[in-house]
Amino acid sequence: MTCVEASVLHYIYIHIRIHALTHLRSTHSGVFMDVPERDIDDLPRNPANYTALTPLGFLERAALVHPTRKSLIHGSISFTWDETYRRCRRLASALASRRVTFGSTVAVIAPNIPAMFEAHFGVPMSGAVLNPVNIRLNAQTIAFLLGHSHSNVIMVDQEFYSLAEEALKIVADKSKDKFKPPTLIVIADANCDKGSLEYALQRGAIEYEAFLGTGDPDFGWKPPEDEWHTIALGYTSGTTSSPKGVVLHHRGAYLMALGNAVIWGIGEEAVYLWTLPMFHCNGWCFPWTLASICATSVCLRQVTAKAVYTAIANLGVTHFCAAPVVLNTIVNASKEDSVLPLPRVVKVMTAGAAPPPSVLSAMQQRGFRVTHTYGLSETYGPSTLCVWKPEWDSLPPEAQARMNARQGVRYVCLEGLDVVDTQTMKPVPADGTTVGEIVFRGNVVMKGYLRNPKANEEAFANGWYHSGDLAVKHPDNYIEIKDRSKDIIISGGENISSVEVENVLYQHEAILEVSVVARPDERWGESPCAFVTLKPGADASDQRRLAEDIMRFSRSKMPAYWVPKSVVFGPLPKTATGKIQKHVLRAKAKEMGPVNKSRL
Repeated sequence: MTCVEASVLHYIYIHIRIHALTHLRSTHSGVFMDVPERDIDDLPRNPANYTALTPLGFLERAALVHPTRKSLIHGSISFTWDETYRRCRRLASALASRRVTFGSTVAVIAPNIPAMFEAHFGVPMSGAVLNPVNIRLNAQTIAFLLGHSHSNVIMVDQEFYSLAEEALKIVADKSKDKFKPPTLIVIADANCDKGSLEYALQRGAIEYEAFLGTGDPDFGWKPPEDEWHTIALGYTSGTTSSPKGVVLHHRGAYLMALGNAVIWGIGEEAVYLWTLPMFHCNGWCFPWTLASICATSVCLRQVTAKAVYTAIANLGVTHFCAAPVVLNTIVNASKEDSVLPLPRVVKVMTAGAAPPPSVLSAMQQRGFRVTHTYGLSETYGPSTLCVWKPEWDSLPPEAQARMNARQGVRYVCLEGLDVVDTQTMKPVPADGTTVGEIVFRGNVVMKGYLRNPKANEEAFANGWYHSGDLAVKHPDNYIEIKDRSKDIIISGGENISSVEVENVLYQHEAILEVSVVARPDERWGESPCAFVTLKPGADASDQRRLAEDIMRFSRSKMPAYWVPKSVVFGPLPKTATGKIQKHVLRAKAKEMGPVNKSRL
């Protein structure tokens, strides 16, 4: 071999080595994916170092660590953590003895009572899936849920037994010969009229305590072998079509339960008031959170401002979660229903809709410390947080509330959050003005919609979960919702955020609640229509004059094309979780007919 040939071969060898090293570095950075990642070892998983994540173990630990601490308070009834653990095992045992286990679904139709809390542990301990049902749905919708979920057992609070019975009749009529009646368990509550309980028992329902009595308090439940196994099934509101079944797994519930504790800084000294319905997105995973920190729950069957203030004063409540509409009720409570000043700082987590800055400011003035979060049923509840920054402390209260009204940044247990262009899927610039769609990715995103492949394809397009919420991203990377895509008002080709118009209107001294939707407009195509509920004591004797005053107020605070061209007074339709049903208001606005340009 000549020296020239040797030099050429050496050059080729060096070139190949450089290319290989570059390729490996590129692979490590994620540019190339054709070379598998290698760990430093080949040690396998084994029972000693790997187990499926599930929040059910939190209850076992709570009973071990604080067996005599109060777990639940409901009126004159209370339980310790040891008692709650034994009751949940009884429930799991009683279900399993009736072959209600893996592959089964148990529906629970109940408000915030101990049995609903217990179902969050006892049902999945049997291997079955928990399906909490919204108690404010009509029989027709509940019939769809029970049929679609194939619920084998229905646990129902005595007050709602007739509703469940009516729903099952609809299911039976549709199924005809194929209908197999589920096991009906009626939950007694001393706060209700005895007549409804007696009726249920006469109809053959099993009383809940009697059902627990058939179970073993030492039942040897087992965690799921696979953390991907379903723990709960919840349904969307179905405002434009049939409700979709949101399927959640043990892994996500475990992570979100701990994420709540980390994000909120809630500890075992907490006394948590159940104002948020447990049937709504599993109470944002707080039944499992509270077990993880061994805190005390106070059940509240009916949420009123007086009941909230009374629980704070008499039961030592330190924390509660609520939709903004509940906060609005609290800040507008009468002196007779309020207990002010508060005996302690009470921490509040709010989500479910964009809270008006005016409401946040009023809550702060009364001694509540509000943590603003945002999320969906599809993300196990709140999954973003408006993290408070020390530099905001020096801002005026109104500015603080405005900053805190943003949806913020991702939860510690969420891997991906962004605002993207809906056409290109590219992140929008962090300029606070460019609108895009909020998308999620990570372990606290649902498994998918039950038996709905088309909806899953749309929801998970391009490797992200699509929320349908429109937002901007600020220079500090905090996101802020501007509207739902279906709630944007397009007037004369200009987009109007109904949320921003509402935030201004909430500053009017006579307005208690407001929702803004699009109304047909002969000149502009659409224009804002404000549906308003007035504060108690507001003078509504001349509604035309008051509507003109609201419009005049609006013109002083917002661009002219944002100003509502029509104002309608009256109570606002709401869901069971306090969300205003804008689809109902849009239908009303459409029925009102177009705004006539000759009257502008």
